[in-house]
Amino acid sequence: MIGLLVLVGLIVVIGLWLAGGYNALVGLRQQVKNAWSQIDVQLKRRYDLIPNLVEVVKDYMSYEQETLQKVIQARNQAIAASGPAQKGPAEEQLTQAVRGLFALFENYPDLKANQNVAQLQEELTSTENKISFARQFYNDTVMRFNTRVQQFPMNIIASIFSFKSEQFFETQGAEREPVRVDLR
Repeated sequence: MIGLLVLVGLIVVIGLWLAGGYNALVGLRQQVKNAWSQIDVQLKRRYDLIPNLVEVVKDYMSYEQETLQKVIQARNQAIAASGPAQKGPAEEQLTQAVRGLFALFENYPDLKANQNVAQLQEELTSTENKISFARQFYNDTVMRFNTRVQQFPMNIIASIFSFKSEQFFETQGAEREPVRVDLR
């Protein structure tokens, strides 16, 4: 009788442990999905702002059509990308293209003085900051989730219920290089 009670008690404890671990992992996985959707919201905002900027500047920058085409092409590739593995490089290309466009503004005083351009540039800069914060939040959330999935004894529950580690949103190349400052 005591052995049966101990066995039932052990089964209940194991069941509660499995349920608690499973629920914790589900909660973390949902946080990862939410963090990714926050990145998507900010990226959509940026995707919507870029055509407006290109439309406003194209009349001023008649000699810079190649740069404008690069921005549009990079935007389209970023929209088509999915998941952190594809979005990271695509977003990096788009960021570089927009930075190139902003750099050209210096050659066009009328363009720099245009109120619409200034407002769009400010909105894009603000959106870039929001994207940066969203990426950081996403990567922090992925780190917490991946840590739980890999730590003992949670890794047993993760294995039983097929929880897999998530990918970080990583940049490559130019965004990892230090910024060069020339004070000549």
